[in-house]
Amino acid sequence: MNTSRSRGRTPRTLRATALAVLLTTGAFTPSASADSARTETPVGTSGGVTETVVRVKAPLPASFGARPAACDWLSYLRYRSSSGPVSSADADRVLVAQPGILEGAGAFDSVARNTVTRAAEQGRHIEFWALDRRSNCLEDRTGIASGDQHSAVDYYYRGKQVHGRTFAGFVGNDKLGWMAKLGIEQTVRDEYDLLAAELPDQGVRKDKVLCGGHSLGGVITGYFAAADFDGDPATTADAGHNQCAGYFALDTTVSTSLGDLSGSIPDDTNLPDVGLGYGVVQAGLDSGLLPRSLSAPVLLNPETMTLLAIAGVGALQDPGGEADLPSYLPANTNIEATNRFLFSKDTATFLTGSPAVKDFRLTNEAILGSLMDDQSVPLAFLQSSVGFFDGGPVTDKNFPVANGSSSQPGLFGTEYKAIPAEPHGPLYTWRNYDSVGDPDDPAYRSSDGTPFTAAGKEVTDIQELARSMAGQPLDFTEQYFPTKLVTDLELATSPQVKRLVVHPDGLTANPTLTVLAGDGLLAGRVPADLHPVVADGYQHLDVLTAAPVQNNGRPEPVSTALTEFARTPR
Repeated sequence: MNTSRSRGRTPRTLRATALAVLLTTGAFTPSASADSARTETPVGTSGGVTETVVRVKAPLPASFGARPAACDWLSYLRYRSSSGPVSSADADRVLVAQPGILEGAGAFDSVARNTVTRAAEQGRHIEFWALDRRSNCLEDRTGIASGDQHSAVDYYYRGKQVHGRTFAGFVGNDKLGWMAKLGIEQTVRDEYDLLAAELPDQGVRKDKVLCGGHSLGGVITGYFAAADFDGDPATTADAGHNQCAGYFALDTTVSTSLGDLSGSIPDDTNLPDVGLGYGVVQAGLDSGLLPRSLSAPVLLNPETMTLLAIAGVGALQDPGGEADLPSYLPANTNIEATNRFLFSKDTATFLTGSPAVKDFRLTNEAILGSLMDDQSVPLAFLQSSVGFFDGGPVTDKNFPVANGSSSQPGLFGTEYKAIPAEPHGPLYTWRNYDSVGDPDDPAYRSSDGTPFTAAGKEVTDIQELARSMAGQPLDFTEQYFPTKLVTDLELATSPQVKRLVVHPDGLTANPTLTVLAGDGLLAGRVPADLHPVVADGYQHLDVLTAAPVQNNGRPEPVSTALTEFARTPR
């Protein structure tokens, strides 16, 4: 592949070196306060950005019932300028980000680094806090943290130990009783408690903190802005909008409605019928008759979401090596159904299972690309733009929706999908985002002559994506997403949820930055009066994962907009 720097790109060797530094620095030695109510553990320093993982003890009320001890802690990834102040209170700004649906703190890794770096180049020291929701406490990263793909598979699926630890198994609904009460009220309370613990001076919070999020995180930010935290609406120092100097929305809007996020929740999830009413739904969650975490038969469940991180391990461990992950995985119905859904070119292939993904020769990067790229994965809210297949002929992927079809564009997106065409044939490699459009690019086209992609449509570095998915101590995904969080928001007009919007004017009390993915879930549907910044060619996840320098040679626009917003006076 061409390694020209004509677009301002970073050569692969330098990217690999930076990743190695990131993943090997930091001894994971926590620093804790005397009462052990807070720990901060180094993750690494790279490119002038220091990353730590912070955990703050914040026990749930006794009414939540029994839960793992880890679930009485709140966690976030803290990114700061290495040359800036050590104390968050001394930073110029602190950006606090809520993740989207089925999303964890690790997903913010690239945009956090890019934003902190951009601000430092301008002489400003800001921090970016990527929040984990409390339910991420149930995840076990031991196998992923081994850095070895076979060890990870053996740990999660074959009962083998890693560093003397054995995986306890994926958590069933019967063990999630405490999550029946984990809705929007506790979620915004958690954010408030974390901010108050980390920045005790309310004046500092009001002056320096920017509150926001991605996707569903924009709605959570809306509820946070409108909330009251001391039970007395007449005293407003505790009001949500008085914890923030401004709001930011990444491919979402700051609101108290799910209406702008159509397509972010697949139809085949186990989400209960909210037409039953708040009381019936809550009773079902409390009793366990309804599922307490959101999942779907393929891809969107703890067992298969773990595969995304395992694919990231392989892409970091041996990017260009021929993958054996498809054949090394255990054979079970869940994994087989997911593989068929993701790798079938048409309905006949899905039904017969032939050819299967293990019949193709793919590099480890190509495996990750096929799981996450917008020209491959059919679910729009999981799509990023990380390049394209290379090394052999490709063909149209017309399952579950045919190329060119307008059926359910909110869920499946609008990009043409492709898949390798020759089983038992050439080794399919991955052409990274910054090599699309190079002179040696085959420029693959669909059967109707439509180009599958172009340089302006590719924005995310696959190695950075792999780092976000497999090289972080907090997960990219949220394996146990609380069902109640969605049902609360869908029942926004019920008295039990309406009462949480104590200060509706809080939604407009502060300046708001809205940044949209040009090809994302909200494309063309956001009111013009929000004056959104549009990142052309971006998909829903690209606003978090895009590389710092784009194929047009310009700085990444999302972090550029966040940096500019962070320097705007109140």
